[in-house]
Amino acid sequence: MAACIYPSLLLDDTLPLDVRNRAQRFLKDCDGGSIGSYPPITGIRKAWHSVSEFITRRDGIVSNPENILITSGGQHGLIVLLKLLVQSEGSLRTGVLIPVPSYCRFKMALIIQGGVAVPYYLCEEEGWTVQVKELQRALHTARGHCNPMVLYIINPGNPSGHVQSKASIEEVIRFAAEERLFLIADEVYQSIICGNGREFYSYKKVLSEMGPPYSNNVELASVHSISKGAMGECGLRTGYVELVNIDPEVMRYAKSLFALYLCTPVVGQIALDVMADPPQPGQPSYALYAQQVQSFQRMLMNNVQRTLEVLIGLPGITCQPIMGGIFAFARLHLSQAAIKHAKEKKLEPDLLYCMRLMEDMGLCVSPGCRFGQREGTYHIRICIATTEETMEDVLQRLKSFHLRFIKEFP
Repeated sequence: MAACIYPSLLLDDTLPLDVRNRAQRFLKDCDGGSIGSYPPITGIRKAWHSVSEFITRRDGIVSNPENILITSGGQHGLIVLLKLLVQSEGSLRTGVLIPVPSYCRFKMALIIQGGVAVPYYLCEEEGWTVQVKELQRALHTARGHCNPMVLYIINPGNPSGHVQSKASIEEVIRFAAEERLFLIADEVYQSIICGNGREFYSYKKVLSEMGPPYSNNVELASVHSISKGAMGECGLRTGYVELVNIDPEVMRYAKSLFALYLCTPVVGQIALDVMADPPQPGQPSYALYAQQVQSFQRMLMNNVQRTLEVLIGLPGITCQPIMGGIFAFARLHLSQAAIKHAKEKKLEPDLLYCMRLMEDMGLCVSPGCRFGQREGTYHIRICIATTEETMEDVLQRLKSFHLRFIKEFP
């Protein structure tokens, strides 16, 4: 990235040779050899093809670059998909099935677009699993006051930390096929798998392996981003959407919608290229890259283990296994006294808990009411993507506060 921004570094042999060669290849795809020029609407050719090859390696299925749209972050991709799919006028507005709990900004984007959020509840007691019977309940309840056309899935889950099994994904795909629903798979946490024995399966891979009639009929949009995982370049705002089984006319219209936003920043596309095509064994920069990735993974695994250990040991808190992503989503079993006090303050009980935690301990966590939850349940979301030293400090502050809080509200 530095060599592309300041090409004089290409003459400096302190940078590994493979880094300089990569930068030169990337700059060749930029007009005038400069990242300051406008890139193609579809993205820089090098990044575009790297993403296609990344998907092909991941799934064992050839990915067509023409079906890939590079976006200014995963959220941008989701917003444009909603513009493509949502009918906000007429007798029945478009309904989108959304998991509860869920990434809250997707729901906000849907409401702004004029769609109807159709909640389906993940099963907390079984580790936040997606259950087809709950999808059926949500769908049938929604019909009559909206037109449910889209099913939104987050895998790995945010904030739940659940990672779907292959069998679970197959069930969801069958349900989408039977009900003729468009699938949006938000897979931005796919590189962060923490659960022992758990493996990430992309919706595209499972769909392809199911064969006809599913593999050639179920419409799917898969979203990924550089914001998560060991890359973690949130501020560079770059990701991609891959569209599967989309009618050619619809595909052309989708590309025209994305074109309205001009082009994704080139610096972000450099980072996307590195994520999709990382250094390989034998290349000079591989050792440092592997060291950084392994360090991040080791840190995250240790934080998962320690977080669950502390949370489960506290009275009045339970937490399901953290299989993927960067959050723990713990349930607060609050007393009636605490709930009554929150209502007197006109606050959700878990919001009151989080505000007091911030005021007393300087610790910021998110209340479950922000993400949605079953009535009468309360949660907090804790980020675990930090150093082990910081994580231990967070957990000790939380422990100290929680024990005082339940003593204050027995």
